[in-house]
Amino acid sequence: MTDQVALTLLAPVRPVAADALRQVLAQMSKDPGGNPVIPLGKLTGVHFARLLLLEATQDLRGSPIPANLIWMSDADAPLERHLEQLLEVAGEGLDQVFGACEGYPEPGRRDLAQRRAYLRAHIIPNQAVYVNTIGRTVAQVRQEDRLRDALEGFLDRVRGQWSGWDAATAREAIRRYVDDDPALRWARLPVPPPPLGWRIRQALDFAGLPLVIFLLSPVLLPAFPVWLWLLRRHEQADPAPHVAPAPAHEQTLADLEDWGPQNQFSAVGFLKPGWFRLITTLAVLRLVGFGARHLFNRGNLAGVKTIHFARWVMLNDRRRVIFASNYDGSLESYMDDFIDKVYWGLNAVFSNGFGYPKTRWLLFGGAQDEQAFKDFLRVHQVPTQVWFSAYPKLTARNLDNNARIRQGLSGTMDAAAARQWLKRL
Repeated sequence: MTDQVALTLLAPVRPVAADALRQVLAQMSKDPGGNPVIPLGKLTGVHFARLLLLEATQDLRGSPIPANLIWMSDADAPLERHLEQLLEVAGEGLDQVFGACEGYPEPGRRDLAQRRAYLRAHIIPNQAVYVNTIGRTVAQVRQEDRLRDALEGFLDRVRGQWSGWDAATAREAIRRYVDDDPALRWARLPVPPPPLGWRIRQALDFAGLPLVIFLLSPVLLPAFPVWLWLLRRHEQADPAPHVAPAPAHEQTLADLEDWGPQNQFSAVGFLKPGWFRLITTLAVLRLVGFGARHLFNRGNLAGVKTIHFARWVMLNDRRRVIFASNYDGSLESYMDDFIDKVYWGLNAVFSNGFGYPKTRWLLFGGAQDEQAFKDFLRVHQVPTQVWFSAYPKLTARNLDNNARIRQGLSGTMDAAAARQWLKRL
């Protein structure tokens, strides 16, 4: 078993090179997996990847923020292997993309070492990362999808025979078919458990945050009422204008969506000014990251089961935050899912963003104002110019179903369990 890593690169774009970069990204978007610049499909172990150009803007105080190029990839660990493969596969393609950015090596000095040093220097930390199922690799996803196709093909071929079988007999016939096919025998072996070292690190991480909170409790408990008082003051004073998205902006975003069962989402917003909102955001995202690693790591983010990968990242000296996700279904159903099941979580994170609908005590209100919340998200959503999925036709539900089909090939089952397992096929 291996876990996943979330690589985020941020590089300021030279103003004179922005137009050329837009053209390169447009070329890549026509074939994200096989384009000649950075063929993302050749990066084994990459689940999802995206590149987007954030246009130059000003912060809430009027200070300029240059255009930024962002790279995000969700890949099977380790990070070092992912980076080295990117350098090996892309090579000169990286020059075409990051060559538009400040500080990139000049022509004639663009060797492997220089490219590697540049990428490493522009890695930025993720504040929180969600993985649908930690440890499920790209190779496993593809294998289990082929397994399901093979088993369905087998059942189609013996349809005249198995119609009279009971569930247990049908399951045994399927298991014999798998045993007799050398290309499928791997499926009779269970997924390897996490290695001991990984489990120890996870246990230490799981214990770490509660331990820190306990040790700091003599300070945190007296400070909590003060924080609540400051929170309520900020909530009452912060402006929350209801701004509808411009039709042209909505059309630009819509043109990039609903090309298959999966979709991408990228949204960027400014943090409300002041130390209070910054500290609150950092604390909330620390809790979100902890929950994603230890509580919501089996295909269920507090009731939302359609997300493959998601992350929250602070940008530009912590003045802005980007939220990026890869999910199933339409944006409308995605937003409704969150509003219905985890509005309190949305409020805890996004209410620290400028312009968010007014909240009460951090968790209430906010996203419960459905139209204001949806408009807020659409206004802050930005085009994802290049987006890649290693398995674009498979939903999170498909992945889970395929994994359970494989699991059902091992062990014992009673008649009722065998009937339920067969329904997955």
